[in-house]
Amino acid sequence: MAPTSFRSPGSIRRGAAALGLAATMTLAGVATTSAPADAAAPVGPVFQNGMAQPVFSSNRNDWIRQEVWVETPVDSDGDGRNDRVHAEVTRLQETETGGLKSPVVYEASPYYAGGNPITNHDVDHELNQAVRPGKGKGKLERGGSVLDPATDERLAVAADAADVGRLSADTGPQPAISTSHESNWLPRGFAVVHAESLGSGKSDGCPTTGGRNETIGAKSVVDWLNGRAKAYDAAGGEVSATWTTGKVGMIGTSYNGTLPNAVASTGVQGLEAIVPISAISSWYDYYRANGAVVAAGGYQGEDADVLAEYVYTRADRQICRSVIEELEKEQDRVTGDYSSFWDERNYMNDVEKVHAAVLVAHGLNDWNVKTKQAAQWYEALKARNVPHKIYLHQGGHGGSPSVDVLNRWFTRYLWDYKNGVENDPRALIQREDRTLVEYPEWPEPTAADAKLNLAPSTDGTVGVLTRNKTRRGKPVTETIVDDASKPAQTLADAVTSPNRLAYKSGALSGAVRLSGTPEVSLQMSFGQPAANVTALLVDYDQNGKAKIITRGWTDPQNRKSISKTEPIKPGKTYGLDFDMQPHDYVFQTGHRIGIVLLSSDYEYTIRPAPGATLHLDTVKSTVKLPIVGGAAAFTAANG
Repeated sequence: MAPTSFRSPGSIRRGAAALGLAATMTLAGVATTSAPADAAAPVGPVFQNGMAQPVFSSNRNDWIRQEVWVETPVDSDGDGRNDRVHAEVTRLQETETGGLKSPVVYEASPYYAGGNPITNHDVDHELNQAVRPGKGKGKLERGGSVLDPATDERLAVAADAADVGRLSADTGPQPAISTSHESNWLPRGFAVVHAESLGSGKSDGCPTTGGRNETIGAKSVVDWLNGRAKAYDAAGGEVSATWTTGKVGMIGTSYNGTLPNAVASTGVQGLEAIVPISAISSWYDYYRANGAVVAAGGYQGEDADVLAEYVYTRADRQICRSVIEELEKEQDRVTGDYSSFWDERNYMNDVEKVHAAVLVAHGLNDWNVKTKQAAQWYEALKARNVPHKIYLHQGGHGGSPSVDVLNRWFTRYLWDYKNGVENDPRALIQREDRTLVEYPEWPEPTAADAKLNLAPSTDGTVGVLTRNKTRRGKPVTETIVDDASKPAQTLADAVTSPNRLAYKSGALSGAVRLSGTPEVSLQMSFGQPAANVTALLVDYDQNGKAKIITRGWTDPQNRKSISKTEPIKPGKTYGLDFDMQPHDYVFQTGHRIGIVLLSSDYEYTIRPAPGATLHLDTVKSTVKLPIVGGAAAFTAANG
């Protein structure tokens, strides 16, 4: 097929908002320059300082655009035909007339076509009850806006629509999907491909929130780029990707970053590098935690079915109804148990198949896609000696490494230019003062668990977090009365409260760095057969102001296994061992390290009526903090 820059008639149904949205999706702070007008056109990439240089044209009108539908081997909508993924290629003229073959920077997304108004599940009800969306107090969380595929931030539809005329005037004909990444990578000799995930936009199939069909859909584009799958143009003519080297790098944020993890876990040949930014490695850990139903930060009550409904933007609005209804049934908001449903969406199961070089990027304060997603994925890659690097920053959801970091990665693994990136320090961490610091690896190799005890309060305010042994023998019990209406920050700040227990170290005589995953081991009994349990790691400044550093949750009914709910017998003591979200944080001199225990977490857990009681045996309860220098460092600084 001859390359074109037109849209097929089917693309006209795309909302104008999606066009305005697409135009915002560029990596911040990146400038590109084209070759001088009087210079000879380059016939190949140019490398300097280990990076591909922007020596090709940066004029969008010089680029070739192609719209294709890639055939997959799945029929997720049950219409008797294999699903097809709508994709667009943007490549240099040199790939058509100059003999250049380009590697590909590829982003797949369910967000390019915007989203549907949706209602989240109600969370204000007793534990172990099911409440259907729209039947309780669920709120409209995403309706009336679209998500920026580059950042997963909500953007106003009206503002996007207003930009359409300007975009057309400024940049000429636009692709139907996105222009993200083009200005960064085409001048450096790469091609860019965007694809709409199954069930969204102009792709066939059904959205399944991380299901196997979505993985296969995104993978099929890599297969097409390597001659293993077929693609067709709008007229039905077959299209071959003769212009590429077949080397592909996937990149994206949030859902767009999760798809690279998913595709890499298939071991598909040709996928040489991925940059998952704020990405999911197990969907169970996105909507659940240790058996508890736990929200993605900012989206209380969202679940797999709600997100699928949001991204279900294909033209046929009925064909996937039964699929989404099945998601609602199988996700199980009653027990929160891990099941075959979640196992299908756990890319950790196939991490041994990953061979693509992985540059993980994540915000240390991302409570949407929590840090465990990056930490467990990265740890597994390290164990297998997959080429790896991690970038951790002080922001929340989203946040890409600099273009230089990305360029070195893609230059090494897509152009196969030996720039020595594999010998660079593995960890790049933005510290609390916003300076970037390189470390050999993450978590810090010299970090070791400091096991700390919880000494009960003597004045009804706070207890002590200490290395010293507390009294042994008869239990010393402290009680929490659940009140889900009080946010965790309020309880952490409270000087005294019946709704939480707090334990603080002494004022630190020196800085203490935490690097890794905190864990708690609690001995608790309950006054009722079900309860939430929440733990916070807190930094208290010199004025006693609390800053929640990280937190963790568990359902005591899943004390033995996240896959099996076992009833609680009121009054009986149980051991609860669970993790908090991984972090890297420096507690400053004069501050105190705190542990706060509560029951329901207003922002994250189901919120039952107040009054449930939890009883902690402080004698047998401990906390393990991964501290650089281990227990000795804590002891030395604990003034």
